[in-house]
Amino acid sequence: MVQIGGLEKVSLLDYPGKISAIVFTYGCNLRCEYCHNPELVIQELNKELQVNREDLINYLKKRIGKIDAVVITGGEPLIYHDINDLINEIKSLGLLVKLDTNGFFPEKLQELIDLNILDYIAMDVKYTAEDYSSITGDKDALEKVKKSIKIIQESGIDYEFRTTFVKGIHKINDSEGIAKLIKGSKRYYIQNFRPGKTLNPTLDISNSFKEDELKKILLGAKKFVKNSQIR
Repeated sequence: MVQIGGLEKVSLLDYPGKISAIVFTYGCNLRCEYCHNPELVIQELNKELQVNREDLINYLKKRIGKIDAVVITGGEPLIYHDINDLINEIKSLGLLVKLDTNGFFPEKLQELIDLNILDYIAMDVKYTAEDYSSITGDKDALEKVKKSIKIIQESGIDYEFRTTFVKGIHKINDSEGIAKLIKGSKRYYIQNFRPGKTLNPTLDISNSFKEDELKKILLGAKKFVKNSQIR
């Protein structure tokens, strides 16, 4: 059953053009060093922050007319086989649903699309084709990610791809390789690493790219995705 590790009651940023609530699912299949949610990935579920599903739905019912959407993020929401049940319940309230995913569960992603219960998909494309397996430790990583990219591009659902660039993990010219994986996509966002709480606590401001470096990263991305932007 889906474990909800946190709830942000109102956000103006996470669903483009919409007022949303953010549901954080607990657990992830990856261990990205730069993840800003270690409490959802490598730490025990915080019972004080945990949200009961019934309480979540009751809260959302009270917010109908005040929020437009719910963002389901993590962690990685698609590790849960019954995530569709939660999404269906949210959709029944008349709210839009945006899903954040890392692309490692293409079959589950396709299932949700076929159920017609997603309104927006944001997928993190984390590495170049050459780096996916070596960094994640999953020999099938690239195959899964490529499947998810194709599914999203052909879904008819509004979407975005995005990458957090971390100096020491990514190189400036990685943007070309990453953008090549999503060639011709609707939109691609480049996000600079911002220091804070991370899975790897040694990451700091030195792992952020400078403004002139970000411009080079953007130029590389635009070779394959015209609508690439720095977020």
